[in-house]
Amino acid sequence: MASLKEVRNRIVSVNSTQQITKAMKMVAAAKLRRAQDNIIQMRPYAQKLNEMLLTVSAGSESSVDSPLKAVRPVERVLIVVVTSDRGLCGAFNTNIIKATLQLIENKYAAQAKKGQVEIFTIGKKGAESFARRGFKVHGQFTDTYSRLSFVTVKEAAEEIMKGYTNGTFDAVELVFNEFKNVATQIIHTDPYLPIVAEDTASSAKKPEVNYSFEPTEEEILTELIPKSLKIQLYRAVLESNASEQGARMTAMDKATENAQELLKELKLIYNRTRQAAITTEILEIVGGAEALKN
Repeated sequence: MASLKEVRNRIVSVNSTQQITKAMKMVAAAKLRRAQDNIIQMRPYAQKLNEMLLTVSAGSESSVDSPLKAVRPVERVLIVVVTSDRGLCGAFNTNIIKATLQLIENKYAAQAKKGQVEIFTIGKKGAESFARRGFKVHGQFTDTYSRLSFVTVKEAAEEIMKGYTNGTFDAVELVFNEFKNVATQIIHTDPYLPIVAEDTASSAKKPEVNYSFEPTEEEILTELIPKSLKIQLYRAVLESNASEQGARMTAMDKATENAQELLKELKLIYNRTRQAAITTEILEIVGGAEALKN
């Protein structure tokens, strides 16, 4: 049985840990509110921009030749992985890394054997994990969330588009967590490049509309396609940021509950040990008194 001092030290340690997890939960809750507001405001804009791109593409009479729409045989693959910069958020990063490895195994196993699958990471945890696994990390944006803005994410999107345009990669996939609620994050593995035209079967159901373009169709799509890709990546980062704070809030809440349960057990052990020590002392005093009488 542990001594009273050892149990007392453990109680102090667990109590300090519980205070830290409570504080981290409160900080995550405050950050979650801001992150949730940002993603709620961004979703309608991103969806409308994507609809506009599809509408203009469907209504155009001629096909605009964009290097971002060029479909090539898939030899070299870039996977954009959005993780967090810090841990203590449960299985948030682990699930993203597992989903990425599963995507490579199921879809790009042949390219992976040739060493032609590269990782582009947004978030320090993803960069560290894939570097340890021997993957070539093409680009990494760390400390993104400390200065999260469209300008910062736009630089990453431009670098990805540049790699596809100059033929460094033949396909780009995007893996991220979509925020649903505090306890639930939905993992997405979405094709990012090339831009695939809308399914003809679904577009055939839409009524035929004649569009007049001002400025020209080419100018509109040339401007709209890169902007849509930047917004798509920015939305993924905002979704991941909100998901991270939700996962951290949940993890810290569970840690606080576990610390409370552990404190109850330690206090019970402490009381039992203290009672045993007092009983032993009483027995020694009684034994000593009896010896003096004799």
